[in-house]
Amino acid sequence: MPIHPEIKKILDFIPKSDTKQKVIPEEHRKMFDAPSLPVEQREQVYQVEDKKISTPDEELTIRIYTPKEADAYPVLMYFHGGAFFSGNLESHDDVARSLCAASGYKVIAVDFRLAPEHPFPAALEDSYNVTKWVTEHKDELKWDGKNLALSGDSSGGNLVAAVSLMARDKKEFTITKQILFYPSLDLDFSEFRYPSLVENGTGYFVESDQLAELNSFYLLGDIDTDNPLVSPIREENLENLPEALIITAEYDPFRDEGELFGENLKKSGVRVETKRYEGVTHGFLGKWTHLDEYKDVYKLTGDFLNYK
Repeated sequence: MPIHPEIKKILDFIPKSDTKQKVIPEEHRKMFDAPSLPVEQREQVYQVEDKKISTPDEELTIRIYTPKEADAYPVLMYFHGGAFFSGNLESHDDVARSLCAASGYKVIAVDFRLAPEHPFPAALEDSYNVTKWVTEHKDELKWDGKNLALSGDSSGGNLVAAVSLMARDKKEFTITKQILFYPSLDLDFSEFRYPSLVENGTGYFVESDQLAELNSFYLLGDIDTDNPLVSPIREENLENLPEALIITAEYDPFRDEGELFGENLKKSGVRVETKRYEGVTHGFLGKWTHLDEYKDVYKLTGDFLNYK
């Protein structure tokens, strides 16, 4: 379907992107990291608390969203997007709140280390280590000890898939479900092997010609993009992974790799739900979920998490 008229208004207003202009992480963060709504206009939940924790690599901050007073909670980890070099707890606070309210899960958002100051595998190790920390602090968090799900958008979806692989192979804890919102799963941009990278590569907020540069901050040094922990879509053995919900957007360069990953999981016997939202671009959580066509994404997520 055509791009949603409300989104088109914004796209028409934005000057054409200059993909030859060098991306400066600090400048990009100033724009990207600003929250989209004042806190009083965001979804209200029972409690929001920031907490510093110690992991093997770093002291990190997490933000804990509690949906209601209860004796025990299922837990949903949340890894924010931002191409591994931008984004923080505040930039995606509205998304985490909405996930908490719609699911009834206690949501734990991770303020992982960012590139280029901390390139691969820092963000991945932080995401894994904080998830492990949650399992080791069951009583403190009132975790129910059974339901431990992962969620993330864009590059955060990459982290979800990679942490799921690590958890399966390390066997230190068990992930019950994984939710990937318009994930970036293949970080080799030497060629555009997915049609959506070409079809949606220009004029829809994310420019395909800039993806290699954006991800170069994370991939400093001689990083093998065939490594499944870098590009989870390259993993050949997808058996015994947690069931997945994969959300894609019609006008998103990453659309096809997300949907292909879903098909690959299904072929390996993993239960998968996929939904493509029509007429919308990458990054629509929190930006376009006030529109009737997209507001049900949180309910869909909650239904998936609570499906037995």
